[in-house]
Amino acid sequence: MKYSLALAFCAISLVSCAGSGSGGDTLTVKGSDTEVQLVSALAEAFSQQSSETTNISVAGGGSATGIASLLNGEIDIANSSRPMSPEERKQAQAKGMTIGEFILARDALSLVVHPDNPIRSLTLEQAGKLFDGTVKNWKEVGGPDAPVSLYGRQSTSGTFSFFRSAVVKGEYAPTMRNMESTQAIIDAITTDVNGIGYAGVGYVKNDDGSPREGIKIVPINTKDGVVSPLDVAQVKSGKYPIARLIYQYLSRVPDNDSSVARFLRFEASEEGQTIVERTGFYRLSAQDQSLNDTFFSMFQ
Repeated sequence: MKYSLALAFCAISLVSCAGSGSGGDTLTVKGSDTEVQLVSALAEAFSQQSSETTNISVAGGGSATGIASLLNGEIDIANSSRPMSPEERKQAQAKGMTIGEFILARDALSLVVHPDNPIRSLTLEQAGKLFDGTVKNWKEVGGPDAPVSLYGRQSTSGTFSFFRSAVVKGEYAPTMRNMESTQAIIDAITTDVNGIGYAGVGYVKNDDGSPREGIKIVPINTKDGVVSPLDVAQVKSGKYPIARLIYQYLSRVPDNDSSVARFLRFEASEEGQTIVERTGFYRLSAQDQSLNDTFFSMFQ
């Protein structure tokens, strides 16, 4: 994915990418680093087509951080690359909040290594043993005689939690480097020939769907064969084993004509889902859209 300086500015600024103006609404969005670039692109497009000035701030920090900020009443929308936990929902209920859940897109978590690593595929079990520290040398999984370097996210990241649950099925190796962002993982892999990390699919491919330069995507060897996160059919059919939904959460059901409601409907629209695809993720299925429509029907 390639992003302009203006888009990067939109991701951290309270000023709309369409330009500032008096009397406009301000939306604050925070959470999953997986979603920062995607939601920034959506915010930019929404601000440009909106008839009124809407100032949108989009920031990262991790899914847990975003949800905590939502529960504390600090933001309008929490980005999360995992479902809200039962404990978080209990906290919301205790505060009298009626949590709204919106499905933003589909993602395929991808294993990435340096291009010089000759490994061609891994089973889910092998990936788990790499990240829990059981496998310490690449030769144990068919690679070169070299030590394994692990790169993952911080514990506030939804991707950290999802990968631990879906792949590691235990605790991460203490030697894993906990990176502040997904982009930091990608940057590290490009310079570490023995490294392996994980990233959302939007971070590992270019606008045309081709693999990003400087990294190598490792397909997963399953009972159905070797499957790739770049194959949309395999992701949507469930054959790719570490696919997931990515979400946005609200602390209440919004008013039907509010900026929040209009922004969510824009994200679910054909234009919004085209941006989802252009930024490297996968658009919603008919079932996902149906669930969102049910949520939209609750708007006052």
